[in-house]
Amino acid sequence: MNLFDAHSIIADLGLIGVLAIIFAETGLLVGLAFPGDSLLFLAGVAASGSGAAILGGAHLPAGALFVLAPVAAVLGAQVGHWFGHTYGRAIFAKPDGRVFNHQKVVATEKWLRKYGTGKAIVLARFVPFIRTLLNPMCGVVGIPAKTFFKWNLIGGIIWTQLVIGLGFLLGEKLKGSVDKYLLPVVAVIVFVSLVPVLIELFREWQTKKHHK
Repeated sequence: MNLFDAHSIIADLGLIGVLAIIFAETGLLVGLAFPGDSLLFLAGVAASGSGAAILGGAHLPAGALFVLAPVAAVLGAQVGHWFGHTYGRAIFAKPDGRVFNHQKVVATEKWLRKYGTGKAIVLARFVPFIRTLLNPMCGVVGIPAKTFFKWNLIGGIIWTQLVIGLGFLLGEKLKGSVDKYLLPVVAVIVFVSLVPVLIELFREWQTKKHHK
């Protein structure tokens, strides 16, 4: 069993393992190394009618997956927010930390001011690493729990249903090994999620250019 491999998690741990990894990947700082988009996509494939044949016998119940995956994602992120609010200041106070440092706090505050709390939290769902780190950071910078929960709920539902749904639909049409489809699909998901950010950056560059 390999907790860092999406196929292994589905085959060896089933639905419980998938939900546990989603929770940890979105809520615990140790989840930075766990698969996120790839796990949801393969879980969707495993829940499809032909998924078991494609994944060597691995199968997940579709109804339970679609209902419980957003619950695990939302709860995980809320735990991350609570952890950041309760303990984050001390963890991110180190100026020389590689991942957890004060510069991350400053960058998060700037990101939230620039793009708005809602957009930042929802878009972060689709970007690996940021998806895990932003939740405790929102707690560190003082985003109220109710405000965070609202956008966390929206982002968690959109993320899980979209990526799982994509895997579920493609699972009926895929032939041969699913591995050759995995990286392109995840890359497309991340790219599409970054389009609004790229547009904002382009607008900022255009504004600075005209003011020179």
